[in-house]
Amino acid sequence: MRLPLILTAAALALSGCVVQNPGMAPVAPLPVPQVTPPDAAIRSSARVVVNREMARRLPGANVAPYTDCVLQNATSAELASIAAAGAAGAGNAVAAIVGRPATTQCIAGAAAAAKQAA
Repeated sequence: MRLPLILTAAALALSGCVVQNPGMAPVAPLPVPQVTPPDAAIRSSARVVVNREMARRLPGANVAPYTDCVLQNATSAELASIAAAGAAGAGNAVAAIVGRPATTQCIAGAAAAAKQAA
């Protein structure tokens, strides 16, 4: 009668040692990589190109507010085209966006704010 009791106690003691996935190492959670959304990457590249183009046309001026106006009034397709063209082919695209009434008004407002700050 003692043997079944010993076997039961041994089975209960060993039940906590059972490996859930035999032959597999424990898997640590993978870190989630920080991914820049495509629109953000394109916008960032386009910003660099537009900023250079605006600086070329307005030497010595702080062109960051004007660049913001261009980016706000450009379509996603235009931004992608500007980013892809780089400095070599962006001049006409930037000029077309600057020529829009909403962009012109934005730039005029930024210029007025710059005059007041100076």
